Amino acid sequence: MQEQIQAFLRFITVEKGYAQNTLSAYQNDLNQMSSYLAAKNPEMTWAMVTREDVSEYIAHMKSLTYSATTVARKLAALKSFFHFLTVEQLIAENPAAMLDSPKTRKYLPKALSTEDVDRLLAEPAKDISPKGQRDRAIMEALYATGMRVTELIGLNVDDVSLSEGTIRCMGKGAKERIVPLYPRAIEALQNYVQNGRQQLLKNPSLEMALFLNQRGERLTRQGLWLIIKEYAKRIGIAFEVTPHTLRHSFATHMLSGGADLRNVQALLGHANVGTTQIYTHVSNERLREVYNMAHPRAK
Repeated sequence: MQEQIQAFLRFITVEKGYAQNTLSAYQNDLNQMSSYLAAKNPEMTWAMVTREDVSEYIAHMKSLTYSATTVARKLAALKSFFHFLTVEQLIAENPAAMLDSPKTRKYLPKALSTEDVDRLLAEPAKDISPKGQRDRAIMEALYATGMRVTELIGLNVDDVSLSEGTIRCMGKGAKERIVPLYPRAIEALQNYVQNGRQQLLKNPSLEMALFLNQRGERLTRQGLWLIIKEYAKRIGIAFEVTPHTLRHSFATHMLSGGADLRNVQALLGHANVGTTQIYTHVSNERLREVYNMAHPRAK
């Protein structure tokens, strides 16, 4: 059964361009299902799996107190996997195809006020150390662009064009987009690249990452979360602030500033088909114009 799982993971890596976090989640979900089936029948193969088997597995997941969102994600992974096996003619039909996903409630993160954003972004500027310069550049870049966590930590130095005032983001599905920067973000990044980063860098010939940790290596997701949490705590924000809070605040403030929803979707790099179609019809110049008119810190 592992052979088919590995084939599927290679497919969504090479053909679909899924991010590493998505691959890891799919692998964990499929291995969990495989272990469950093997415990029932050591001779089980994917071709033997029935709709009842999948239904029982989903019920088992619910009994383990997984949230509805998590169960829905696991079922989605199974549907994709069985669809792949069907297309490859490794099984006759998809046993998960007709199963309904658990109903989930979608919660948007709370957006910060523009005043709280200003206070949050001003906090690391009080520290002139390499870490302070890095953290200021991170915060300004997140709010300037609405980048995802994986996009920001995946940035290399040559993804930033200070002369043009843009950042090249590699989004979901390996889709690239160019996002404008406002002047304060450009200044923060320039100061960090020319000063703070040089002091954090241990081996210039090996590390091209833009944002480095104290060991001179690429900053991790966990490291980024801790940075945001630290500054939010310092200024006394009562609710949990994450990197995605800044992404949501970016979108909320752009829309309240008058930007069209479709242009904001293009700036965010949303991966659904509708957004992709919209993005192909919106020029970079138009995006910059919308950005400059609507972004609070671009004025």
